[in-house]
Amino acid sequence: MQVKELMTRDVRVISPDDTIERAAQLMGQIDAGILPVRENDRLVGMITDRDIAVRGVAEGCGPDAKVRGIMSQEVKYCFDDADADDVLENMAEIQVRRMPVVNHDKRLVGIVSITDIAKKEEKEAGEALRDITRPSALHSQ
Repeated sequence: MQVKELMTRDVRVISPDDTIERAAQLMGQIDAGILPVRENDRLVGMITDRDIAVRGVAEGCGPDAKVRGIMSQEVKYCFDDADADDVLENMAEIQVRRMPVVNHDKRLVGIVSITDIAKKEEKEAGEALRDITRPSALHSQ
């Protein structure tokens, strides 16, 4: 099954020049913990609720701080025609629960989550979630 068959197409995005307050408000409105950051029709980053807390608030940034200052600029993405099992395996490997989906012009067309894939690939999603949540040097808590 291809990712485009499972992904969420209606994706809200934010500008790198928006404030982290606006990002948090938007996340609250759509009940999501992540937003793609788009500038001039290009995906330039991702911001999470954790970024706002750890890179923003914990570092003394106020609500007027720009998204650009705390977003992750290295974006892990997949293509819309990618095989869902391959994407799930990649998500497990890099330990992410959500991934932006782009077309071959690298334009954002959706976002896919482990939950989206789990609806069709329950066993594989469970294995991926196990790998995603394993302790790593990247995320020591």
